[in-house]
Amino acid sequence: MTAIITASELAAELAGDHPPVVLDVRWQLSVAKAAGAPAFDGRAEYAAGHLPGAVFVDLDRELASAPGEHGRHPLPGLAEFGAAMRRAGVSAGRPVVVYDGGHGWAAARAWWLLRWTGHPDVRVLDGGLPAWQGPLTTDVPAPAEGDFAPAPGAAGLLDADAAAALARSGVLLDARAGERYRGEVEPIDRVGGHIPGAVSAPTTENVGPDGRFLPAEELRDRFKALGVSEGDEVGVYCGSGVSGAHEVLALAVAGIPAALYVGSWSEWSSDPSRPVVVGPDPQ
Repeated sequence: MTAIITASELAAELAGDHPPVVLDVRWQLSVAKAAGAPAFDGRAEYAAGHLPGAVFVDLDRELASAPGEHGRHPLPGLAEFGAAMRRAGVSAGRPVVVYDGGHGWAAARAWWLLRWTGHPDVRVLDGGLPAWQGPLTTDVPAPAEGDFAPAPGAAGLLDADAAAALARSGVLLDARAGERYRGEVEPIDRVGGHIPGAVSAPTTENVGPDGRFLPAEELRDRFKALGVSEGDEVGVYCGSGVSGAHEVLALAVAGIPAALYVGSWSEWSSDPSRPVVVGPDPQ
């Protein structure tokens, strides 16, 4: 099973006898904006037009729990996540396709959560909504209740201690922008820098100018150049477990399994006792 699907492939599946459940997870990272600038509203974007049959999923409320000691986007409660997925029509025996506004991060977060909780067939629309060539609709579907029951553990999950250990024994990739990894800027969290031993691997370099993933062979070459060898244990973190999920997705496209540190830098940096490295070198 592939982790991504093209727009033409999705159009064909939607026209078939057994269409997938489609989830719209449009979202943007909330950072300081100019005074008076409107905040991004994924639900409003969805209401203005979405793929036929798509159900809106709120990343902040349904794919994460409230910010706290475990970061800005901690894991959602299993009961709450399962209920949200069933309301959206998700069932274990029916494929799921997830898309967002084109960045890919939010869709990847939904993809990772569904995979981690045991869904056997979930894919991300490569390139997101901008890649879609078909019609959009403002009709809001009322899907039949799904039967999906989350069973965590199907995909790798790291906590802070496991991430630190993996940085020593395997390969821990930092998916944030290079300037945040180096500690030159930190617009959100308490302090800049990176986890000791982590390798800078901005997730933006996994896609082309159109937002679609690079071919699998090119991704494999990229990760090999970053130090990932066959058989290595690989983990990823980012700011709060969203863009890191996109890097895990890129690794999956390349055929490389990887675990996600969901708490990521927002959790790690909140504890002054944890070590922080600044500069371009891992150590």
